[in-house]
Amino acid sequence: MGKFGFIGLGSQGAPMAQRMIDAGLDVVLWARRPETLQPFAGTTATYADSIASLAKQVTYCAICVVDDLGVQQVCEQLIPAMPGGGYLVVHSTVHPQLCQKLSRQAHGYGLSLIDAPVSGGGQGAADGTLTVMVGGSEDAIKNVRPVFNTFASHIAHLGDVGSGQRAKLVNNNLMAANLALAHHALALAETLGIQREEFIKLVSVSSGRSLAFEVCSRINDPTDFRHGAALLKKDLGLLADSVHNSDHFQAIRDVATPFLDSALAE
Repeated sequence: MGKFGFIGLGSQGAPMAQRMIDAGLDVVLWARRPETLQPFAGTTATYADSIASLAKQVTYCAICVVDDLGVQQVCEQLIPAMPGGGYLVVHSTVHPQLCQKLSRQAHGYGLSLIDAPVSGGGQGAADGTLTVMVGGSEDAIKNVRPVFNTFASHIAHLGDVGSGQRAKLVNNNLMAANLALAHHALALAETLGIQREEFIKLVSVSSGRSLAFEVCSRINDPTDFRHGAALLKKDLGLLADSVHNSDHFQAIRDVATPFLDSALAE
């Protein structure tokens, strides 16, 4: 496939890029801040001095920046400059409609866009155990799957462009609701005079166990989860804008919102 670009070298993107490099792929990196590239010194990665310069060198570019605006700004520079037949892969969690819009723009330049948000965090990326939730054409995904295999242990093709984002948003909103329920369960146990640490051990081997419960068992107050709550609150808004009126979404939102608001309280 030639050279592989990567933009968005944060806590999750950096280990993903490193896995690609370690797998022997010819990776070109770009970052706004030079210090972001320091961990890649001594690797086979090369650096571009601009997004447009990177775009001209690669036939595949992964994007793992923070939000919708960042994805749009990067793609506006990538799409006109990449050679036809290339692939744009959006690993950021963003609005499904943004991916669909960018896919149409990319198609006009002979490019394929795939939305591929990931789950598993920085450690999962470093270990090569991420889950990738993919939306795009069968042919495009078949061609990029070997790249995903460098950092993922599970790849789920969920439908056309935008489907990966929708699945990630539903998954994250479920996580938010589960966090809220776990928080209330721990508080209820305390109210009933149940010893906290023993209760945590009990649930960890019982039917109520979950990742959300594990997270809540490690924090003393919802505000200890402020950073994660901010990301989940963003995703709650993205899903609300995607589904409009839905009793199923409303049920999840009613459970999740008070906990997220508490976590974000000043």
